[in-house]
Parts: sequence; C-alpha cells; structure tokens
Amino acid sequence: MTMGSTRRTVLAAGATGAAALLAGCGEYGDNGGDSAESPTGDSPTATDGTTGGELAKTDDIPVGGGKIFKDQKIVVTQPEQDDFKAFSAVCTHQGCIVASVSDKTINCACHGSKFSITDGAVENGPATRPLPAEQITVTGNSIRQT
Repeated sequence: MTMGSTRRTVLAAGATGAAALLAGCGEYGDNGGDSAESPTGDSPTATDGTTGGELAKTDDIPVGGGKIFKDQKIVVTQPEQDDFKAFSAVCTHQGCIVASVSDKTINCACHGSKFSITDGAVENGPATRPLPAEQITVTGNSIRQT
C-alpha cells in the first residue's frame, strides 16, 4: 500500500464520519422529534373534531400564575380572574423549556430569564425577545390548545 492511498482512505473515512455525526445532530433547541405534532406537521385532532386536546381545567390555572405543559411546550397563565393566556414554553434566549411560574412571571431556570404572565414580555434578561403567544380556547371549564 502506498502513502497516497492510505492518506485518501483516512480522509474519506473522516469525511464519512463527520457527515454521519452532523446528520445525527439537530440545531440547538430542535425538538428532537418529541413534539406533539404528527409526521405531516399537523396538530393532533381531538375526538370531538377540535384541534389539540384538553390541556387543563380552568381551575388548574391559578389567578396571577400559570402552569407549564412541557410535552406540548406551552405555558398557560391567568393574569386576572377568567383571563387566560398561552405562550410558548421555549425560552427565547437559548431554547430551554421554562421551569416555573411564580410572582407573575414565567421563569427560565437555565439563565434566569423572566417573562410576563400577561403578554410574554421580557421582565428580566438575558432573553431579549418575548415568549411567542400560543392559541388556546376556553369553553366552559376546559382549556384546549388550538
């Protein structure tokens, strides 16, 4: 075997390994295939024909607070009595799932960002962008993701 063929073999093997490694890695914050979406990208449909299933009962969401639904990557808040809001639970700083809702803020434990339960606005950085609003419907005592 010559030195040239050995070098080509090593370079080709290295390129193949790098390509395989990159194919297996997603972008930071990628959902890694564990989202609630179907393979077609459509939201799941409940048995009653509405999009999405019931997230919670209205009684489950405290006034002045909220609840995080990690599997759906959504946080539902109730800033005032009977006023329900929903936001993405993915922190806009580096893609962590927010950890808690307390003292009228949605809190990310990764780097300390805090967001308003009223409109998702940044209350404390390092995040610079608000949490995006999510669509929910409240019918009777049921809160559903739409």
